Amino acid sequence: MKEFVISEAKSETAVLVGIVTQEQNEAKTNEYLDELEFLADTAGAETVKRFTQKAGGPNAVTYVGKGKLEEIKQYIDEEAENERPVGMVIFDDELSAKQIRNIEKALDVKILDRTSLILDIFAMRAQTANAKTQVELAQYRYMLPRLQRLWTHLERQGGGSGSGGGKGSVGLRGPGETQLEMDRRIILQRITLLKQRLEQIDKQKTTQRKNRGRMIRVALVGYTNVGKSTLMNLLSKSEVFAENKLFATLDTTVRKVVVENLPFLLADTVGFIRKLPTDLVDSFKSTLDEVREADLLLHVVDISHPDFEEQIHVVENTLKELGCAEKPSMIIFNKIDNYTWVPKDADDLTPSTAENITLDELKQTWMARLNDQCLFISAKKKLNIDEFKEVLYQQVRRLHVQKYPYNDFLYPIEE
Repeated sequence: MKEFVISEAKSETAVLVGIVTQEQNEAKTNEYLDELEFLADTAGAETVKRFTQKAGGPNAVTYVGKGKLEEIKQYIDEEAENERPVGMVIFDDELSAKQIRNIEKALDVKILDRTSLILDIFAMRAQTANAKTQVELAQYRYMLPRLQRLWTHLERQGGGSGSGGGKGSVGLRGPGETQLEMDRRIILQRITLLKQRLEQIDKQKTTQRKNRGRMIRVALVGYTNVGKSTLMNLLSKSEVFAENKLFATLDTTVRKVVVENLPFLLADTVGFIRKLPTDLVDSFKSTLDEVREADLLLHVVDISHPDFEEQIHVVENTLKELGCAEKPSMIIFNKIDNYTWVPKDADDLTPSTAENITLDELKQTWMARLNDQCLFISAKKKLNIDEFKEVLYQQVRRLHVQKYPYNDFLYPIEE
């Protein structure tokens, strides 16, 4: 079977492509492309150019129109002449097999979409057998409907009269079609095997969760790269891997944490992202079970990000898909040390935005909106951490009394 490798975006230059629609204006498209560039950087690729096109929606054949495709091709050719070859073109939406095939034919470079790029990063980040299995399953699910593209290098050979070896001509199929069917069977068998393996892992993890004792479970959730792992390290005094990259945490980490005299379990989970592929959500079911079984969700938000409100909506919608929208939760606005604002001119009558509202004004707005179910901290600089720990203690204590009314949570804590 032809080997399927997504992880190709290493130390290469990349061109990004997005579209502007009525539902997604130019500003929003640029925000998405900023994130796509961050994804490319995380995967090891350097972005050298962006292309956008206004359209009613993605072109079913080539994603962008013929003229825009020719413009991209001209840029690639010019860069090649200047000995600055473009390694790949990355599209901000998921592409069909037909689109990938036609775009590759037109541009003659590697073509990736947002989904394949995210899968590439997940493959890089996976450390445990569980995560590697989940990533492999997602890769095969992505690959299955795109198999035909992988075999375009084998021309279908047909003979005889009439059909010329078309798909309906039994006995006249070419080697490409024969191999395609064989690959499809192999992949379907592999998907079945991976699902069975994940079911076994899920059973093991369920048993582990049952054996954790009578402790409240708290899960850190949020958009990718908002500082969940840094907060985890601060609370648990452990060394969970954290860096300024997307999806730095892929494997769920659970630590026992003690605040004052109260022990509880704290889980650091994989970050969410806009346009998160459904296959990834399905594949990471066992990882996300930590979220489903949590008693309290700490929704961590990077308040210094210019688009943090949309990131909040993305996380809330994902939690809704997971059936966790009604769980007790708090919003933890992190990175207040990075928050910046620009004062508005006195004669500027346009509505205020995150960029020109002071942090104090933002605090008052959100605390009024959430009935004080939010806090403002900096995990990196350890700002307001004592207040955070006190509020967390009160929340966990209340949940503990509700869940274990006959269990004394003030038992001696093992060092």
